[in-house]
Amino acid sequence: MGGGSPARTGTVLAALGVVAFSLTFPATAWGLDGFGPWTLVSVRSVLAALVAGGALLALRVPVPERWHWGGLAVVGIGVVLGFPMLTTLALRTSTTAHAAVVVGLLPLTTAVFSAVRTGHRPSRAFWAAALAGAAVVITFTVQQSGGALSGADLYLFGALLVCAAGYTEGGRLARVMPGWQVIGWALVMCLPVALPTAAVALAAEPVHLTAKALSGLLWVAIGSQFLGLVVWYRGMAEIGVARASQLQLAQPLLTLVWSVLLLGEVLPMAAPVAAVAVLVCIAVTQRVRA
Repeated sequence: MGGGSPARTGTVLAALGVVAFSLTFPATAWGLDGFGPWTLVSVRSVLAALVAGGALLALRVPVPERWHWGGLAVVGIGVVLGFPMLTTLALRTSTTAHAAVVVGLLPLTTAVFSAVRTGHRPSRAFWAAALAGAAVVITFTVQQSGGALSGADLYLFGALLVCAAGYTEGGRLARVMPGWQVIGWALVMCLPVALPTAAVALAAEPVHLTAKALSGLLWVAIGSQFLGLVVWYRGMAEIGVARASQLQLAQPLLTLVWSVLLLGEVLPMAAPVAAVAVLVCIAVTQRVRA
């Protein structure tokens, strides 16, 4: 296998993770069509944990060493519980386009967390391209939402911080264990919290079972919460947290496309221009050596 193959494979895997994540907001909107926010988040975590736990048991994966549990807890709090809960609460009153601002900021925030956590220092060219890409995405999403800040923004910015921390720890752990085991053990760790929360939420919030709501629930549970994170963490392990995170600059634009196809929202005229600018920034960050 050639020397560049791991990097190419890592980029492809991380990109597949981005595609899976880009469907999360539209799928969450579908899920909210029949489930309350606490029900949707807790049940998705329980379903994903059952799938992950079943795989871990079937393959007889040994329990991680005790010094890995702190990092796994950060992954669990950040990407299993924190990000889904905060973004779901935000999407009760925010459109998917407005919520996408958190995804536009996530690559840069993840790179900062990674630099602080690992001591790695990307080059100035990398940071310039990353900042430019983040600026394009932020300007695009805020302008399309009318420039007004809603009460949901507190949820969105909180989600941004906890998710960046979870991505950073997950990428670090994926260097010493398979990526699917990282998210798998994080999901299992959160089961004692998610299970009773689901029981209480199901009793307290009304449930209207529709095909759309069930489809949204299944996607955020299996696609976003488990399979997407499996390929994402493996990709980060191959090409590094900071570089992989820049692929997420395309995620808000992909989310807008899915919003048009799945939610019937109108695609803004500025989308093609923003897409080209973002893709240029991604190309630069992927080529610049740290």
